[in-house]
Amino acid sequence: MLNAENVKNIAVFVSGGGTNLQALIDAQERGEIRNGRIVFVLASNEKAYAIQRAEKAGIEHQVVSRKAYASSGEYDAAILAALENRHIDLIVLAGFLSILGPTVIEKYRNRIINIHPSLIPLFCGDGFYGKKVHAAVLASGMKVTGATAHFVNEITDGGAIILQKAVPIEQGDNEDILQYRVMRQAEWEILPKAVSLFCEDRIRIVGNRTEIIGTSF
Repeated sequence: MLNAENVKNIAVFVSGGGTNLQALIDAQERGEIRNGRIVFVLASNEKAYAIQRAEKAGIEHQVVSRKAYASSGEYDAAILAALENRHIDLIVLAGFLSILGPTVIEKYRNRIINIHPSLIPLFCGDGFYGKKVHAAVLASGMKVTGATAHFVNEITDGGAIILQKAVPIEQGDNEDILQYRVMRQAEWEILPKAVSLFCEDRIRIVGNRTEIIGTSF
């Protein structure tokens, strides 16, 4: 049972369909996100289907469109305004396609988790997102790919890695097939686990790597 005094408030940032948001919602309903609860969803796109997922789950949400702001600094300020007074302990980037600027990153230092559809440090960084990652993986001829849950810093996909899981590449795969397998077998599993570990205060950051406190998760 959650102790209301210790429960961490989670904000999930989305841009599209919200499959990772749904994985988090489902995990929360199963009691798998210990000491944490999703209290807010921020969407960068007013047409994001993730908004409907938030509504169905009864989670408060708001659209902060990147296109509405002339600079990244103004967008950062709008994001911080949306989070103000919500007492957010953790931000989760779940398919959020806008780049967070230094103001947000600094305010929530080591409190922003992203899910990336490759085994970092492979196929990551500027320009590697969505199906572009899977296209590059397939073009490389690799036999294994996967997903990474990591903290966010000023370097794209450069923050400390929390969890990773490998996924096989099968003969005949295309970008769509591989994307779904990585989501189903890796992203939807390790993102809720990483969030729960954070909410349980079980992640220790040492330099640019992490140590998990305890052995069961």
